[in-house]
Amino acid sequence: MSQLTVEIKRTPHSRLSEIDFDNLTFGEQFSDHMLEVRFSEGAWRDPLILPYGQIPMYPAVSTLHYGQAVFEGMKAFHYSGGKVNVFRMDKHYERFRRSCERVCIPEVPEEIFKDGMKTLVETDRDWVPKSRYKSLYIRPIVFASDQTLGLRASGNYRFYIICSPVGNYYSEGIKPIRLTTMPKYVRAVMGGVGDVKVPGNYAASLQPTMKAQQLGYTQVLWLDALEHRYVEEVGSMNIFFVIGDVLVTPPLNGSILPGITRNSVLELARAKGMPVEERPVTIDELADYHRQGKLKEIFGAGTAAVISPVGTIHHDDYQIAIGADEMGPVARWFYANITGIQHGEIADPDSWCTLI
Repeated sequence: MSQLTVEIKRTPHSRLSEIDFDNLTFGEQFSDHMLEVRFSEGAWRDPLILPYGQIPMYPAVSTLHYGQAVFEGMKAFHYSGGKVNVFRMDKHYERFRRSCERVCIPEVPEEIFKDGMKTLVETDRDWVPKSRYKSLYIRPIVFASDQTLGLRASGNYRFYIICSPVGNYYSEGIKPIRLTTMPKYVRAVMGGVGDVKVPGNYAASLQPTMKAQQLGYTQVLWLDALEHRYVEEVGSMNIFFVIGDVLVTPPLNGSILPGITRNSVLELARAKGMPVEERPVTIDELADYHRQGKLKEIFGAGTAAVISPVGTIHHDDYQIAIGADEMGPVARWFYANITGIQHGEIADPDSWCTLI
C-alpha cells in the first residue's frame, strides 16, 4: 500500500474495547498508535509507528519557549465498501508545508506525510467510527526539539501523527451556534501568521473565547486588526453568509486561515452554479442586510465542525438573529454533499478522497 518503509511496533494491549463510540467527545480519546519521525543532521529519518504514549522531552526544548511548531487537522471516514477515506490529503499537506516554511521548519517530505499517515490509519483502521456523524480526527504536528534557550531556528525536529475518534466539535451538534465580536481583541494581522496553522494563534484566542462563553456565546467572530470593522473568521472555522441568493465569504487576505472545508464549499458552490463572492464584508453591512431581510443564512465551515449553522451574531448593542433552531437549506445542502462525499455516498469527481 505504501512506498515508504515504516517500521511498525504494535501495542500488545489495544484500548479499543474501552471506547464508547456512541458517546464520543472531541479530541479526548486516542487510538492505539502514533507515527514518529525525527529530523537531524539535515534529514528526516527512520519513520516509526509505535504505541501511543508519552514522548521524552527536556524542559529546555526550544519549541516550549519560542513556539516553533506547526500542526494540521484532518479526518478519516468510514467509506462505502468497507474502505477508509482520508479526506483532502493533498490540500492539507499543501497547507502544512506552507505553514512549516513560514516558521523555518524543514519541509516534511510528501511521502513521509502521506504514506506515513496512510500506514498509521491502516494500522488503526478499527478506530474509524462507522457512524455517518463521526470520524477519526488526524492530528499531524511538527516541532523544534533542540535544547536551547537561544532564539534561533532549531537544528532538530520531531514529526508526529496521532489519531482520535470524534463526535461533534460543538456541544450544539449541528444546531445553530451563537457568536459575538470582541473588538478589544484581534486574532491576526496581515504579515503575521494568521494564514498558517501555528499553535500561538490558538493560544492567543483562549482568553477572548472564554470571555465570550461566559456571556453565553459559543465562539468569537473575529474582526480585522486595523479598523475592527471587517469580518474575518471564527477561531475554529471560516465564515459564510447567504445574502439574497449570493454566497459571500471574506477573501484570503493574509490574516485568514485558508480552510480546506472553505475551499470545498466554494468548489461545490461554483460547480452547482451558485453565485459566489469572495469579498470584504463589514459587520455593519451585515447588520444592514439583516434589517433589510436580505441576510438569509450564516454558517461556518471547518474540518472539525464540517458545516456549522450560526443562529446569532452579537456586535455592540445589535443582535443579528437568523432562522429557527435548525440548519438553513443552503448550509444543509453543503453539509449533505460534503459528508456524502466523505462517506462514499456521493460521487467524488475531483479526487478529494484518499481510500485505504
